[in-house]
Amino acid sequence: MPPASDIVSARRTLTAAFVGAVAISFSAIYFALSDVDPVTGTIFRTAYAAPVLFVIWWIGRHRDQRPAWRRWLAVGAGLMLGIDIVLWHEAIDFIGAGLATLIANSQVIWVAFGAWLIHKERPNNRVLATVPVVLFGVGLVSGLGQNDAFGANPVLGAVLALIAAFFYSGFLLGLRASNESFAPPAGPLLEATLGALASASVLGLVLDGGLDLAITFPAHGWLIALALTAQVFGWLLIGHALPRLPAVEIATIILLQPVLTIVWGAIIFSESPSLLQIIGAVIVLGGVGFVAYIRNRASSHSPAALQSISLSPEDDN
Repeated sequence: MPPASDIVSARRTLTAAFVGAVAISFSAIYFALSDVDPVTGTIFRTAYAAPVLFVIWWIGRHRDQRPAWRRWLAVGAGLMLGIDIVLWHEAIDFIGAGLATLIANSQVIWVAFGAWLIHKERPNNRVLATVPVVLFGVGLVSGLGQNDAFGANPVLGAVLALIAAFFYSGFLLGLRASNESFAPPAGPLLEATLGALASASVLGLVLDGGLDLAITFPAHGWLIALALTAQVFGWLLIGHALPRLPAVEIATIILLQPVLTIVWGAIIFSESPSLLQIIGAVIVLGGVGFVAYIRNRASSHSPAALQSISLSPEDDN
């Protein structure tokens, strides 16, 4: 049995990840309330967050001893984050905040394969068999063949969110690898935020229409709220947990985000998916949850089992 201090530390890390997931669950809501185009929203949410993150990093900069290549790895992760956010924001316009966030968070499947390639954490056959099940759920969420499907263009929204999930997984894996030395998370997150700002700015230059650099309110008030609560506070907590927990476990904890976003979307925007879309959402959540369960059971037999301490009651004994 691990020392009590290690168990307490692991539970604190899990708590930080959970609170961070709750904080970022409002991201899609704040973006929808801002009523700006996807590229504009991405550029300003990162631009507003960067100075705050810089101040936090500057205060504790002496504790950040990461080599330059890890810093650039965080920037690279941020480049993928910028693409992910733009695509996700586009998907919100087509399929609503809740469903777009749900599909974008199917990244746990991509993380499983990415962890296999990068960290040699090979998924077993049950994980591989779950992939088509999750994709079937995504198909239901997309509203294919459904006259009562929710969303202006649910098929396009589902496709964009699924592509966003691919880039989101790359961001999570890259950010995790950029800080395996357990440095304060403000540095890697600042670098990733600057990377996201850079890729979003490039997309703003090459994509036609939509980009609006005028600062107006209340639109930018919502973007500032998004930057401070999600981009800074939420991701600082998740960034703290990333190097301390297995990749798939972090991806699963973040699944709390789409569940809560669906709730917020229903309450604030009266989003009401069809019955088949709800069934698809349950299938997606169940599939990715199963993937994480299998992965965490496998990791419990490894020397790094301490990193996978579960919150289930059985593991409290």
